[in-house]
Amino acid sequence: MVDEEQQHIPIQQAPHGGNSSGGSGEPADQSAPTLGRRVMSFARTILFTVLVAFLLKTFVVEAFRIPSGSMENTLLVGDFLLVNKLAYGIKTPRYFPLTNLAIPSLTLPSFGSVKRGDVVVFEYPGKHVEADGNDPVYYIKRCIGVPGDTVTIHSGELIVDGREVLPPSHGKGSYPGEILWMESSPGSGAGPIDGNNFGPITVPKKGDVIHLTQASALKWREFIEREHHKLVIDPAGKILIDGVPSTDFTVRENYFFMLGDNRGNSLDSRFWGFVPEGNIVGEALVIYWSWDPEDPGAGVGERMSKARWSRIGTLIR
Repeated sequence: MVDEEQQHIPIQQAPHGGNSSGGSGEPADQSAPTLGRRVMSFARTILFTVLVAFLLKTFVVEAFRIPSGSMENTLLVGDFLLVNKLAYGIKTPRYFPLTNLAIPSLTLPSFGSVKRGDVVVFEYPGKHVEADGNDPVYYIKRCIGVPGDTVTIHSGELIVDGREVLPPSHGKGSYPGEILWMESSPGSGAGPIDGNNFGPITVPKKGDVIHLTQASALKWREFIEREHHKLVIDPAGKILIDGVPSTDFTVRENYFFMLGDNRGNSLDSRFWGFVPEGNIVGEALVIYWSWDPEDPGAGVGERMSKARWSRIGTLIR
């Protein structure tokens, strides 16, 4: 009896004088992929993985390491944390991938914005060389002043819009002594800054008009230059912005006042000025790893023994 499937298989006639059942006439096994196909499939998988990782890092979440004690004890040196980059809206990259070449960046509208008390990662608002060479430098601080707030520090007491703001219970809010820094922040006045006594100063918001005199122009010059304008005072005492005589300046974006939880040992907005909204990276989310960097150990076992297990998985408040 003939199998039903075999009924539809045409019988090949062998050439005259040839053997129809010879081994050389059998078709090659098409089920096994060639080496080239396997390489292409592997390459596509790698490319897709890299692309997904890049998109996640660029738009969703990114890892950072804490290098200083300015946020103690909320964050410790050696903490590794994840930052939610969607908290304040989706932003296009500020730099061309794998370079420090700045490119225009856009922020899509969102329902969230930086609030007082948020722990925020942002790009240092001054010139990169002032912080650490020419590469972008990222800081993490607590936002204590949003656009329009008036910030005052009096004898170490923080006051925002007339109300005292207590330091976080896990922060170091005490001042070991007078804190001086020999550079002024935009709008704070020239000369040394006393971190125990600062302000009052109003955090600029988009559309604010800053009235300029010869004295105030010097105080606001760095701020105006960070908004990509050039301010000079000519020999006759006339204020020029981009070469045009001006008596006022209109702020083009919102700003925030950032302060370290370790207020007595933190370089923050008291010293280098306000943080523009465009420099905000995201909100600190969770500590995913932590160990003591002073004594991490040489081998893997020793390093694991130095891990701060109780901090891993801690949400950042």
